[in-house]
Amino acid sequence: MAALVLLRFIVHDHDNLFVAAEAVHSIGICVLIYKLTKEKTCAGLSLKSQELTAMFLAVRLDNFAIYYVVVPCVVLALFIHPSTSHHLLNRVFWAFCVYLEAVSVLPQLRVMQNTGIVEPFTAHYVFALGIARFLSCAHWVLQVLDSRGHLLVALGYGLWPSMVLISEIVQTFILADFCYYYVKSVFGGQLVLRLPSGVV
Repeated sequence: MAALVLLRFIVHDHDNLFVAAEAVHSIGICVLIYKLTKEKTCAGLSLKSQELTAMFLAVRLDNFAIYYVVVPCVVLALFIHPSTSHHLLNRVFWAFCVYLEAVSVLPQLRVMQNTGIVEPFTAHYVFALGIARFLSCAHWVLQVLDSRGHLLVALGYGLWPSMVLISEIVQTFILADFCYYYVKSVFGGQLVLRLPSGVV
């Protein structure tokens, strides 16, 4: 919360937070690509997380079936979507992307939880996702505050505007726990991140 207040006063154009979020996300992807090309292995990465991420980008867990994530997002999108003038299918796809993006990292977190040890490149990638999500969430929260809630009205009516904000917050909190242990590990001088049992 303190970081959010600090960002509100430091960053005057809050659209820059969105750009920063996407930049950090891109850096995370570059780290991932570097890991794959340098080490020639995808050990420690969840293919299903990458599939879900690709799915939400295209439409704009490892020990549990992917439909446990996708189906609730589809159902939610059918019932709670934007009330804009766009075609219904576009509005449902938009909502689906928002909901799917919020939970797309769950399979990756499950893989890391099961192994308990996260190798450096994977840890850097997931940390970059966490920072990107925080910046994106900060962008939306500050935009809503600065517009005195008018942004929510611009997104439509009903539950949809709140669900956009809730999805950003959920995604941020899903990654917050991992980010805490990542920072703790870095400041502790550990190259390999060891997660306590029950984390993420």
